Amino acid sequence: MRRGSAEENRATAAQGPEPAGSRSGSARSGGRGPTCPEGQSVSRAVIWIWSLALLGGFGWGCAGYRVGPTNGVPAGSRSVQVHPFLNKTREPRLTDAVTGALRKQLQKDGTYRLETRGPGDIVVTGFISKFDRSGVTFQPRDVQTVRDFSMAIVAVVSAQDRGTGKFLFENQEVEGRTTLRVGADLSSAERQAVPLMAEELARRVTSLIAEGTW
Repeated sequence: MRRGSAEENRATAAQGPEPAGSRSGSARSGGRGPTCPEGQSVSRAVIWIWSLALLGGFGWGCAGYRVGPTNGVPAGSRSVQVHPFLNKTREPRLTDAVTGALRKQLQKDGTYRLETRGPGDIVVTGFISKFDRSGVTFQPRDVQTVRDFSMAIVAVVSAQDRGTGKFLFENQEVEGRTTLRVGADLSSAERQAVPLMAEELARRVTSLIAEGTW
């Protein structure tokens, strides 16, 4: 038995020591194996899933949006005429501000051809029924002194098809609103706020006309 053990030891010594890398490789081969390729596959799958989700969300978000006219009429094929709005408030200069803002907004929209010299296919009329100013914030040490005003212009607007006499909408109240910070000169600040209110009112009226049926 001793002779056999000595011979085995001499044979092992003659073969030389086993490389360290082979042992570690054998140990690893007995486990789950390399994980990098699987991790890359998972990463690619996650990227594809997120890409599809983003594309799907983008498609749904754009589904309800249309460029240009929303009532099926080719842009510029019909004309619209805006009569000056009658000012029934005590605040001056509102007629020019509201009428001018509405004409400008209709031109900017591009759905209709603004008629300025003759009768249009659609005739827009209205009057300014209300000019409102109310305090929303006050000075910290003086609750009776207003720091910020909420201002609004309300107009009653109608749009009528001149050929058929049909109204797209009739006596529709439309509001334009803004917030005004009181400075040294309240009158000057109000004059600067009026165009902002008129512009918002004009956008809303234009939207009503654009969504109507001819």
